[in-house]
Order: sequence, then C-alpha cells, then structure tokens
Amino acid sequence: MIVIGGLLAYSYGTKGGIIARATTKEAVRQPVFWLSVTATIVFLLINTWLPFFSLGEDLKMLKECGLTTILICGLLIATWTASTSIADEIEGKTAMTLLSKPITRRQFILGKYIGILQTVLLYMIPVSIVFGLLIFYKVGYDARESSKEIPTALQRLPDVIQMFPGLVLTFLEVAILGAISVAISTRLPFVVNMAICFPIYVIGNLTPQLVQAGAIKFEFVAFMAKLISIVLPGLEWFNMSTAISTGTMVPPIYLATATLYALCYIAASILLAFILFEDRDLA
Repeated sequence: MIVIGGLLAYSYGTKGGIIARATTKEAVRQPVFWLSVTATIVFLLINTWLPFFSLGEDLKMLKECGLTTILICGLLIATWTASTSIADEIEGKTAMTLLSKPITRRQFILGKYIGILQTVLLYMIPVSIVFGLLIFYKVGYDARESSKEIPTALQRLPDVIQMFPGLVLTFLEVAILGAISVAISTRLPFVVNMAICFPIYVIGNLTPQLVQAGAIKFEFVAFMAKLISIVLPGLEWFNMSTAISTGTMVPPIYLATATLYALCYIAASILLAFILFEDRDLA
C-alpha cells in the first residue's frame, strides 16, 4: 500500500508524473501487456492441475512455478516498456519534443521509470489474485486427491498468506532489473537491452556461487568473482525457494533488508541513467 500510495503521489503531484501516467497508459495498451497477463494466468491454471509427480509436494511446485512465471512475464513487461518508451522515443525524436516543454531530463527518466513500475503493478495485481485463489483451491484439491480430510477455509489461508512476501520480493526483483533496463535504454535499443538484461538476471541469481568461487586460490578468478558479485545485483536475495520448500514464512526483518537493498540498487541504477542520458544527443 505504501508503494502504491507513493507512486500515485508522484504521478499526480509532480511534473514527472505526467510522463509516468502517459507511460503507463501507453504500456497497458500494448499487446505485450495483455499477452503477458493472459500467458501468466494460463500457465498458473495449467500448473494447478498438472501432475508434477513430486510425491505429495505439488502445492510447493505450484508456488515455485507460479512465482517464476510472474517474475519472467514481469521482466518482459518492464524491459519492453523501457525500450519502447525511452529508446524508441529517443530514436523517433519524440523525447526531444517532450523535453522542449518545462520538463528536465531527470524528470523524464524518473517519470518513465515510475510509469514502468505502475505498469508492472497493474500486471501483478490481477495475476496475484488469481494465483492466491488457485493456491487456496489447490490445498483442497490435493487433500481430496489423497483421500484426506478436506481442509477448511481457515486451514487453507496460511498457504495463501505465505505467498504475499514472495510476490513482494518478485516485484522488487523486477523493479531492480527495470531500473537497469531504463539505464540501458538511454543508449541502446530493445534487442541489445534484452541481451544484456538476461545475463544480468542469470548471473545475479548465481551470486552465492560466485562468492564461493572467490575462495579459489587463483587470484584472477577470485578477483573477477568478487567484482561481479559487487557490481551486479544479488538477485538471490529475492528468491524464496527455501521458504517454500520448508513451509515457513519469510521473516519481516528479511523482507525489510531486501527492500532496503533493492532501493539502494535502484537509486544507483537511476543515477547511472541520469548520467548516460544527460549528454545524449536527441537531435
């Protein structure tokens, strides 16, 4: 609620908010947005009834597959929107028209980023509701298939509530990669943007392994491992597979720490976007 309130306050209370609202409206009209929403819901529905042959752990598999699906489609929306709303506008000289009005380059970049976050939120709200309902149903479905006593609504709620921190962490991960995509979009087109963001996503989730590699005696390997783990985002922070596999809730202190880390990395990425866009020739 705090995030939604902050985004609305920026959108309707600042000059950059005009850019943010326009970005969100344009992104929601794109086929990619609705294709992502539809694809996510279809995959969630398939995973609900698809047997995973996981020896009674189908619910955990549904949770993991669901969060991964929401994450990937959210990243696609964020990257696509960043490229179409920044890179394409720069190439099409639309950005020059906007900046001829009383809007600074920093307001332009920040407005675009806020618009992207709003678009991701508009995507995540409906799919998260569907995801929660399917988890609620899946608890009873698995009990019925196993000839166990059908759990009551109150008994099903803990499994649904467990996913809310996961959805928050997913949004934070998309927000980080969205900020990186915005910085890249100030200089490079969509294809290159995707080609850079995908390795960052993969390597970012391998940060713990890179840190372990840093213990290797070869100095060059250790140096490169530490450098990559420092420069690239540690996306492993936002993976709740361990919590799902053990059936535990993500502690509030962990969620707060991950949020602080995400805010710091987002701020650094947007600052980089300011620097890259400041001397970009728009003519």
